[in-house]
Amino acid sequence: MSHSNHSSLVQRSTASSPSGDKEKMTYTDVDLERSNTHIRGLETSAETSLHRGLKARHITMIAIGGAIGTGLIIGTGKALAQAGPGSIFISYSIVGFIVYLVMAALGEMAAWLPMSAGFTGYASRFCDPSLGFALGWTYWLKYIIVTPNQLTAAALVIQFWLPRDRVNPGVWITIFLVAILCINYFGIRFFGEFEFWLSSFKVVVIVGVIILALVIAAGGADGDPKGFRYWQSPGAFAPYISTGSWGEFLGFWSTMVTATFAYLGTELVGVTVGEAQNPRKTIPRAIRLTFYRIVFFYCISILLIGMCVPYDSKELAFANGNTGTANASPFVVAIKLAHIPVLDHILNACILLFVFSAANSDLYIASRTLYGLSSDGAAPSIFRKTNANGVPLYSLITSAAFALLAYLNVSDDSKAVFTYFVNLTTIFGLLTWISILVTHISFVRARRAQGLTNDMMPFIAPLGLWGSYGALVMCIIIALTKNYDVFVGDWNKKYPTFITGYLGIPIYLALIGGHKAWTKSKGVRPHECDFYTGKDIIDREEEEFLAAKAAAKAARPEGEEKNIAWFYRRFVSWLF
Repeated sequence: MSHSNHSSLVQRSTASSPSGDKEKMTYTDVDLERSNTHIRGLETSAETSLHRGLKARHITMIAIGGAIGTGLIIGTGKALAQAGPGSIFISYSIVGFIVYLVMAALGEMAAWLPMSAGFTGYASRFCDPSLGFALGWTYWLKYIIVTPNQLTAAALVIQFWLPRDRVNPGVWITIFLVAILCINYFGIRFFGEFEFWLSSFKVVVIVGVIILALVIAAGGADGDPKGFRYWQSPGAFAPYISTGSWGEFLGFWSTMVTATFAYLGTELVGVTVGEAQNPRKTIPRAIRLTFYRIVFFYCISILLIGMCVPYDSKELAFANGNTGTANASPFVVAIKLAHIPVLDHILNACILLFVFSAANSDLYIASRTLYGLSSDGAAPSIFRKTNANGVPLYSLITSAAFALLAYLNVSDDSKAVFTYFVNLTTIFGLLTWISILVTHISFVRARRAQGLTNDMMPFIAPLGLWGSYGALVMCIIIALTKNYDVFVGDWNKKYPTFITGYLGIPIYLALIGGHKAWTKSKGVRPHECDFYTGKDIIDREEEEFLAAKAAAKAARPEGEEKNIAWFYRRFVSWLF
């Protein structure tokens, strides 16, 4: 939607609660008195509003494309070498289900009120302003770290062809950084279309890799049907730190962190709500499809890679004691072990595009998160100013500046830096999920207290309140135990891992406590929670969008169809 349309919709919200009490809607009365163009967390003025340029197909592809990156393609190598195929299959399945519960919780809130501030705004509005402050800043910290992390991974992947002693990794980091900055600068329509096709390519590659892994496991590549041979020898579960069943359990639990890192980014649809067309329909649809995509892309590919590569293979780049080869991905290792020529080079090139796409979407999320913080009043107002393309330019430049951390790769071992970055981003990601779940619990309690029944909601989390409670407990356990192995062995070698592994927790708590001390804010009580301010603006945007869509359909010549579109919606859209 254009800026002018946004501005024309600005008005004081007069919606009331189901009981008809208009006086309860006081959350942003002060904001509205001060300005007729800014509702906290929901931007409407021409100078600060985003463009709704993301179509339904953009949203659904960005949702899965952002998660198919280094975690699935590269990070699984370390997990497989450390714990075995059975462990990673179980851990990826468990964390995948947790992710679905987090996404469903986010979807319920986003479908009711798609806010420019994203889940930062939901936490402030439905739970506690201090939680929203801490969530927003830790989420931004996560993405200004994960962006250089992806650039570092790109340099590692390129070393498959050109070792670091031949070409300085800084060259590749510079090329990719300039490219993603340009893509983000040209506006949401360009970004959405670019990311759609890049994500579509990623999906095609993953489907191809799954088929290839199945062929290799069945012996179609080298005439040697492997089946579940490697699950028997060397085994499905590798002992880690200790021996016997206890060691195997420790190995399994260590992969929960790798699995968590692989799924980080699936919640990014909560960031796109401010730029999505008809978000009340597109966001829930993307979330419903998440479950099927998790099963297909993650669980099946993890199962098959465990059938193709033994966990004790010396080819794995992150294998314990391995000085490092160019095989950063276990999928490339599987191809080499099956003696398939050239294909490993092709797949490595595809992996490079995966990483590039992930870095591109990560910079987008970082810039929109800082914009959302500013919109929610938790960051300087300059960061919510947008240019003619609807791009929050100051937020983009500030976030991109932190991507320069990737140059650490030039003077340090890439794998060590990669491991430290993974550690730091994982705890920030877990804290984000914890915050979303806590917010959803408050949201459900509040809507029940105010008489908002399930049939009044555009989308409901399938397992409701108890699903969020269960996921919350699991996220907290993983967060507290994710680096248990640092307490065993030589402390002098492991203290950097301990620091990066748990640093996020005191930062998160300090942000909550500091904000409360400074602003004297209090948690939102269920019966005082504001469900309506700004909702009328979203309602009108939705009506305008649907009216324009209906008019375009009516203007189409009768009989012109869309057989291809029907086929896509019916059979392909769950995948693409």
